[in-house]
Amino acid sequence: MSKKLEAEFDTAMMSIYDRAKKEAGYNATAFLKMLYEHRGRETARRLIYAASPKTGYSALSERGRLDLTVEALIFDNPKWHPLFTPDELVRVKKRLVDYQYPNALKSPTEKVG
Repeated sequence: MSKKLEAEFDTAMMSIYDRAKKEAGYNATAFLKMLYEHRGRETARRLIYAASPKTGYSALSERGRLDLTVEALIFDNPKWHPLFTPDELVRVKKRLVDYQYPNALKSPTEKVG
């Protein structure tokens, strides 16, 4: 696993935190804390494996900003796919499809990764 890619992913994760605050008026303090404690990849994995979406996911969904979720960050950019297992990528897509994320609905039978 490339340390450079992981560092770039850390930056991308921080970027969605910043964008959610600025563009959607959502201050994801728990997400920010997770980023500081676990960094990007581990934070993403913890959110992907959560039995149900966290409060932040729901808040962004209600604001029509699923594009600012961790799942969308991963799904929309194949650059990040090598950081995750095939199972994790399937979970990412399933959650996005369940919440009607347009990019995930374009090819519902196509696999991510």
